[in-house]
Amino acid sequence: MAELDHDNNITKAGRWLAFLPSVVAATSLFALMVMTFFDVILRSVFNDPVESATEMTRLFMAIMVFSALPVISWRGEHIVVDLLDPLFSARVGRIRDAIVNLVCGIVLAWPALRVWQLAGRAREYGDVTEYLNIPQFYIAYFIAVATFATALVLFARGLCFIFAPQWVETPASLSDSTAAGPK
Repeated sequence: MAELDHDNNITKAGRWLAFLPSVVAATSLFALMVMTFFDVILRSVFNDPVESATEMTRLFMAIMVFSALPVISWRGEHIVVDLLDPLFSARVGRIRDAIVNLVCGIVLAWPALRVWQLAGRAREYGDVTEYLNIPQFYIAYFIAVATFATALVLFARGLCFIFAPQWVETPASLSDSTAAGPK
């Protein structure tokens, strides 16, 4: 019974950790939606579009995608081609999933490091966005941190497949648990 409570606590902790990035992604999506709505109205009715709409779209999209990436990675909600899944037993499938997650976690650390370096360079050069003059290194550092978090999540997920498969959430186990935030 104590082990079951421990497993539930791990799952609950994971859901709480996923809540903030999910809120950031949802807020970014909402802001993008509102900005697009006003851009279309201003463009259609007054022939005066939002000048920085393209720039804001890029920023909101980057925030949305990279905020959601660690959460999607932990939950295993990536788009997958599962043509060969029926050929694997559950045990072999779990080993395959562990290897894929571990390798992806290790490999993803390189782009995170590279983006971090590029963010430092953008900071040194004083690069800013075209219309809003927002320093570009802010978003680049955000992307680097989110990518590194995704690498850690994938590596941890791979280890969980090996040592504690009950801790790994799958899309099927999440269907009723994510509607209203962490529980």
